Amino acid sequence: MSRRRTLALPSWLPVDAYILALIGTVVLAALLPARGTAADVAGGASTGAVALLFFLYGARLSTAEALDGLKHWRLHLTVLACTFLIFPLLGLASGGLVPYVLTPELQAGFLFLCVVPSTIQSSIAFTSIARGNVPAAICAGSFSSLAGILLTPLLAALLLGSTGGGFSADSLLKIVLQLLVPFLAGQFLRRWVGGFLARHKKVLGLVDRGSILLVVYTAFSEGMVAGIWHQVTPARLGGLLAAEAVLLAVMLALTWYGARRLGFGREDRIAIQFAGSKKSLAAGLPMASVLFGAHASLAVLPLMLFHQMQLMVCAVIAKRRSRDPEPERGPEPESVRNREGAGPGPVSDPAVTVTS
Repeated sequence: MSRRRTLALPSWLPVDAYILALIGTVVLAALLPARGTAADVAGGASTGAVALLFFLYGARLSTAEALDGLKHWRLHLTVLACTFLIFPLLGLASGGLVPYVLTPELQAGFLFLCVVPSTIQSSIAFTSIARGNVPAAICAGSFSSLAGILLTPLLAALLLGSTGGGFSADSLLKIVLQLLVPFLAGQFLRRWVGGFLARHKKVLGLVDRGSILLVVYTAFSEGMVAGIWHQVTPARLGGLLAAEAVLLAVMLALTWYGARRLGFGREDRIAIQFAGSKKSLAAGLPMASVLFGAHASLAVLPLMLFHQMQLMVCAVIAKRRSRDPEPERGPEPESVRNREGAGPGPVSDPAVTVTS
């Protein structure tokens, strides 16, 4: 009796199945965009999917454990400063690339990328591979995602203004109703639904990913119907990739060497580098659909490209760090002494293990 084989991607391929699913969804939207009644149905389903995602975020986050993780506050403040201060400042600097390298629409998407929270799962995975402070990476990613619920829309409103697809009081109301209210409802109901979510983690992971694919399809369909994709020429796309490569290189260097100047040890520096230099596709896509409306397809293009770039580069860095010689053991740093109980359980990032 022959054993059944399962289809798996080669281990050397730097693109995982979920990224391929995202690309396939974009291609489907380009070939068969939702129009008319179908667009209304897809839009309504997308709105519901976004609310469901943030309800699940809230239901999975243990507030008590997150507060316990504040013991290593210097590291978490460093990551938050990188994510919501330094990244946005670099995003503002990208305004000098308009109109020579980026169009105003692509620059708005580039700036939105810079205000999105950090990842959770991939930060943990790479920190673990590199033999860094995994509990700190768990806490840092969780705090960044929690802060992003409020800070990402506020920073987008402040920095993007009218370029953010007509950002207005109505947009802020949508953010509250579609993002904040479901998140708070999840937190409130966590004591009753938390056990169910833990028991059905794999199934709900598929729900998460399917919801994000629906959001991507709806956003790119609206872009196709509106005819905005003629603005993205190969030269503009190349310029965007170059700008993102510079952004990633600057943040990787700044988080590594800056953390050393701040007195962090090797394990903490690894956690800071991976949590402080990365952006969450899973959190950014639903937010973009609310903030940008019909312009969401161009707004999320920089984030989707940066996401794949950061995974490929950080995978190489993590493997190189894993080959570093074991440091001589001196007095234990504060982060090691505080590890017991320092990390909350991870908030599930809907993408697969290293694609959050």
